[in-house]
Amino acid sequence: MGGMPDSLPRIAVCGISLEASTFSPALTTAEMLAPRWGEDVLAAWEFWRPGGSLAHRAEWIGILQARSIAGGPIPAHDYDALKAEILGGLARAHAERPLDGVLLDLHGAAAVVGMDDMEGDLALAVRRVVGPDTLLSTGMDLHGNVSRTLAETLDLLTTYRTAPHVDWQETKERAAANLVDRLALPVGRRRPAKAWVPVPILLPGEMTSTRQEPAARLYARVPGIEALDGVLDAGIWIGYPWADEPRNMAVVMVTGDDADLVLEQAVALASELWEAREEFGFAAPVGQLDDVLAEALASTARPFFVSDSGDNPTAGGAGDVTWTLARLLESRALRDSGLRAIYASIPDASAAQEGARTGVGGTVDLVVGARVDDRPAPPVRVTGTVTAVERSEDNLEVVVATESVDVVVSAVRRPYHLESDFTRLGLDARRADLVVVKIGYLEPELFEMAAGWRMALTPGGVDQDLARLGHRRIQRPMFPLDADVDAVDIPGRAVLLAGDTGGARAPDALG
Repeated sequence: MGGMPDSLPRIAVCGISLEASTFSPALTTAEMLAPRWGEDVLAAWEFWRPGGSLAHRAEWIGILQARSIAGGPIPAHDYDALKAEILGGLARAHAERPLDGVLLDLHGAAAVVGMDDMEGDLALAVRRVVGPDTLLSTGMDLHGNVSRTLAETLDLLTTYRTAPHVDWQETKERAAANLVDRLALPVGRRRPAKAWVPVPILLPGEMTSTRQEPAARLYARVPGIEALDGVLDAGIWIGYPWADEPRNMAVVMVTGDDADLVLEQAVALASELWEAREEFGFAAPVGQLDDVLAEALASTARPFFVSDSGDNPTAGGAGDVTWTLARLLESRALRDSGLRAIYASIPDASAAQEGARTGVGGTVDLVVGARVDDRPAPPVRVTGTVTAVERSEDNLEVVVATESVDVVVSAVRRPYHLESDFTRLGLDARRADLVVVKIGYLEPELFEMAAGWRMALTPGGVDQDLARLGHRRIQRPMFPLDADVDAVDIPGRAVLLAGDTGGARAPDALG
């Protein structure tokens, strides 16, 4: 952003943002992370565009930003290449004129093959390039993880306060605003104290939605803590359960200039979270698929949504598990009912291309799915009439009407979270009998549409039944996987990381 006065702080923007299941055979390549550079990085957010709330408070410098919907781990060489580009860009910008700040775009649950704690590794590397005087800030997903390395290395951390994440843009802006505000302070007063409290809870997001208790009241506490004199920010990272790394657990952090207050509030909030652990439950009634389908067919609620939760692409599932689709296509009860189901979706590039070549009105006999994750079920045959072909810049979608199921086949896995995702394919989900979506909790538009809703406990890389996944590397004991958790000492796990205001380091049990 040329023409900025020298008095403005120089802030670089960069990062790698991904939620990755280590229990999925999928990989997320650098190409899939869709990196953008320079001005294209800044174009992603309104608040620093011309006329935006923060546009004239800093000289914003786009370096490299790579992000994708959830998936599998990043291959090591892809991560190394992206990391090298980020560090090279930062080094050049820093050499031109020292950077005052770096805004890191992180999710918190990225994974790299053969590595623990990608975010911590990237933060340390950035710190080595820009030096100790540059402030580092991030706004993260509450389903991310905050390792002690990340907490120590970054100066400012904040996170979403809603799930579903209706405040994600607000959080990114808050991370940027906090950074600008702290850079306006004199040197020597900029870095707040940080209290980091790991809480041994590992729960799927479908059990921690802020629509329901106890998450609703716990997250409602955060703004009140933030408003206290001497506190800058507070957050609950409920963590990511579908990766098997030592950092995977909940964390509470509070930052501010009153070190004693920061520690006190963090310990109190973490203790409340721990005491509420038994209250967490699924955001919808759950059951095995056969029982859920039977209930859906017997119900008069229309549309009736079913979450095919174990292969949810927005949580890290490969997206092409056929287990549920096969049972829908085989269901005599569905056929005999005279009802129709929509299934969204099954990604298979070759099948989508074959359907598109056949065209609307043509008959196809496709073999689809299980190209990436064939562990629960093999590819499935979808025979019927093509009713829609929709091409976009980065995808191809085909709808095949079988005897009782309208199957959405896509070239690239993608979520179906909006009513428009269906209507542009000629599908009226609002008037459908049964809509089966690869999702966990319903996103806001689907939640509003659903007259009935159940979550099916289906297999896949993001299986809701965590015990079936077999975590081996997380810290133990861990609720709810272990019985012997009653002796956990939450205050004893708290660590105070002194800022410019000083403050002693609290005892910590994790070393």
